[in-house]
Amino acid sequence: MSEPTTTAVVIRETGGPEVLRIESVALPPPADGEVQVRHTAIGLNFIDVYDRTGLYPLTLPAVPGREAAGVVTAVGRKVKGLRCGDRVAYALPSVGAYTQARNVAAARLVKLPRGVKDETAAAIMLKGLTAHYLLRRTYRVQKGDHVLVHAAAGGVGLLLTQWARALGARVIGVVGSAEKAVLAKRHGCHHTLLSGRDDIVAEVKRLTKGAGVHVVYDSIGKDTFFESLDCLRPLGMMVSFGNASGPPPAMSPLELAKRGSLFLTRPTLFSYIAAPADLTAAARELFAMIKKRKLRVRIGQRYPLTEAAQAHRDLEARRTTGSTVLVP
Repeated sequence: MSEPTTTAVVIRETGGPEVLRIESVALPPPADGEVQVRHTAIGLNFIDVYDRTGLYPLTLPAVPGREAAGVVTAVGRKVKGLRCGDRVAYALPSVGAYTQARNVAAARLVKLPRGVKDETAAAIMLKGLTAHYLLRRTYRVQKGDHVLVHAAAGGVGLLLTQWARALGARVIGVVGSAEKAVLAKRHGCHHTLLSGRDDIVAEVKRLTKGAGVHVVYDSIGKDTFFESLDCLRPLGMMVSFGNASGPPPAMSPLELAKRGSLFLTRPTLFSYIAAPADLTAAARELFAMIKKRKLRVRIGQRYPLTEAAQAHRDLEARRTTGSTVLVP
């Protein structure tokens, strides 16, 4: 009897979107401590591009993707708290989500409450938990703080701006077009600046009456790194959490000193949710913000799983807004 299979997107070599190929892959029964999940929606993120291009090296062949939502269809031994039919979601440090179904460690799953749709969960697990740790743990935003968010109309950006505003911060967003500026303002930005047109540093200083912002959330990397540092007030926090334009340049720690004893961190989500208790607590707070309508999750694009390559092209060309999901 042949082993069951499922349809997946597979990478056999690093490169452009064309290396994403549709294949059948084995789907064995769940092992001890695992459950089998039939995906209903899969999240698309820039980290998937890093994996595909080799910026973040993978052991090939590999199935990309780190977040999804679905329904439990089989339960392995030694699993407690989950059963067939449960709606669940996950965000993982390892790849494997671009598939119709897969086995996942039960400890890395969170149950979806009523009021949170599968597509919403797939679109928000990685980005929403990222927004949570950035705003609540890396730098704990307080009422009255000035916050600068790069890529404010992107998936993480729209969540950061809404959540920061809900916390009482004054939010400045940097976007790539006038259309994206409108979107960012609808999602919490008090002010928007246009990259390539506005003098970002001068405008930030003007908007903060010369003081600078308390924290910068920068997912762009190389193109904005020093600009972001120059937007901070003394003792401000530079949070570099992405590399959309390439890795940030090497720098001397003295650059932080001469700008006013700045703090610099390069955090990753999976350090913050490594402990199951931390994952559960973060997801609970995230889902509560959604159910209270403090966070609106905008799914700007949907693609069939078989069109993952086109989804990657659009993401890299910055033709997307909000979150994107792949539908198996």
